[in-house]
Amino acid sequence: MFENHKTIEEIGALDWPNVILWAAPVMFLLVFLEWGLSIYHNKDTYDGKDFLAAATIGFVNVGISALIKVFTFGIILFVWNMVPWRIPPTWWSFILCFFAIDFARYWAHRVAHEQRFWWATHITHHNSKKYNFSVSFRLGWTQHIKLIFFLPVMAMGFDPFVFFICHQIAVLYQFWIHTEYITKLPAPIEYFFTTPSHHRVHHASDAHYLDKNYGSTFIIWDRMFGTFMPEKERPTYGITKPVTSYNPVYLVFHEWVDIVKDLGKAESFKEAYRILFDKPGAEVIKTREMEREAAKAKAPVIEEIYHEGTSFSPQETQYQPNSLSKVNN
Repeated sequence: MFENHKTIEEIGALDWPNVILWAAPVMFLLVFLEWGLSIYHNKDTYDGKDFLAAATIGFVNVGISALIKVFTFGIILFVWNMVPWRIPPTWWSFILCFFAIDFARYWAHRVAHEQRFWWATHITHHNSKKYNFSVSFRLGWTQHIKLIFFLPVMAMGFDPFVFFICHQIAVLYQFWIHTEYITKLPAPIEYFFTTPSHHRVHHASDAHYLDKNYGSTFIIWDRMFGTFMPEKERPTYGITKPVTSYNPVYLVFHEWVDIVKDLGKAESFKEAYRILFDKPGAEVIKTREMEREAAKAKAPVIEEIYHEGTSFSPQETQYQPNSLSKVNN
């Protein structure tokens, strides 16, 4: 299986260009231009504390990426060495790889909104009430574990260099769609690509906009899998339970802390599993306590009816908590 395997040194991975780092000065320049434009137009697009939080989160993320670079390359290379087939590094392999990565990004992104464990890696990107270029810097420090969603792409046999470049371009694409200054683009672009209009919907906390437009570069995945929604009225940005802190550590870890607290209250493996992998708003512990309180409130009523001489027993009218669970869900 590993007869013709390559090492990180042999493929020269540590010397590959960091496109994102090269683009950083341009991104910060565009941030300050957008900020200046918003001041000129008297718009509240930016908040100084919010920007500093986003920038800090972004800088720390760059440091984490550098620290785990060898480990990340090692996993990617392990998968690539494991498969016996290869896709040669030609011009068309870059296109094919980019589509494969974007498809993986769609599902990684969707799962991160549908399961609380993965939501904790992603919530940092959504807990700002602003929507501007700097929001693209807000990437959770634990998001790197989502690498597992991209291993199938490497298993397709793409050259590691092709994968590395395509992945960086896919990440860079996210920068320009975080703005309100670009309205709707020509219809063919809006139909195929993820645009600022599509992504504004994704960042909304309005009920009808929730869990829509997961596409990274291509919006076609949302159209195919039923998660697309066009932008109508201006969204309300942020999360359904807003945070009031600008502390970067809190913004990154507050959901993880809440998960640990809930796990400490779990009374079974099933409850613990639901806390981790139910929808983020499932409120497993809160729902359980509400069901119990409702059962306690109803029990005396049943007992009173029984003592008044009815023909049924308390056991025959035992409250079924599942009925309330269905209402709450």
